[in-house]
Amino acid sequence: MTAPPQFKYLKPEHIRRLANFQFAPRMLVEGYLAGRRRSLDRGSSIEFRDYRPFVDGDDPALIDWRVYARTDRRYLKTFEQETNMECHVFLDSSASMGFGKTISKLDYASFFAAAICYLVTHNRDRVSLLTFDNQLRTFEPPASTHRHLTRLMHVLEANQPGQPTSVSAALHSAFPLLKRKGTLIVISDFLDDPSAIFAALSPYLHRGFKVHLFQILAPEELDLEDRGLVTFVDMESGSRVVAHTERLRVAYRRAMDAQIAGLRELSNRRQVRYTPARTDSHFFDLFDRLAQ
Repeated sequence: MTAPPQFKYLKPEHIRRLANFQFAPRMLVEGYLAGRRRSLDRGSSIEFRDYRPFVDGDDPALIDWRVYARTDRRYLKTFEQETNMECHVFLDSSASMGFGKTISKLDYASFFAAAICYLVTHNRDRVSLLTFDNQLRTFEPPASTHRHLTRLMHVLEANQPGQPTSVSAALHSAFPLLKRKGTLIVISDFLDDPSAIFAALSPYLHRGFKVHLFQILAPEELDLEDRGLVTFVDMESGSRVVAHTERLRVAYRRAMDAQIAGLRELSNRRQVRYTPARTDSHFFDLFDRLAQ
């Protein structure tokens, strides 16, 4: 038997530990994020209802080959069953996500995204992955197969910090790509205008998506170290500012707190789940907080 492939963001020890979080797919699509519904979908269930054409992303094992032999067309049986909605993972891959001393925000977010994708597909639910900066960079449509999961891991491994951030622009562009409502998980540092972000989220919320925002921040950008006179370089614009950290610390902290508070307030108002995370904590802590 060949050994399972090794992935940068989904290690064997992670998979073993994820066994303790079998609730996670159910929570992501059943609890406060999406809920369950009666629908006509693929799979084995109680009552056969109809056939539907095979589309990319479906499991070929579910094709009715007798129908194919008669019609030379691929169809899947559909059943009435209680089924989970799709899960869509949006990963901010802008230049600012490359920041971090011990681990970059993008690496931390990628570990978490990989774990979510694994848990959802392990539960035979469908998950998509979209990476973005100020525009869409990659989009892998929802599916639930092991081959699909492998493809998502390769996308994460090849991903690098890119252009400046525009969460709102990416959300606007991505909306037509999602054919079914479900759970929308946005993983980002959200160093963007909160009001613009929520204006872009409005079509998703109106359509019935359940939205969860994970804000990933490095500890060193939450509290400025006392380093005296230093040159600050904007990772996205390249602009430089020379300033004394002692004079900036209080005003900087107030500005950062205001940005976080604005995101949290709008999340509460729009019934969106908001979860902050620091890169000096383990991403598994986020699953513990989901359980709570």
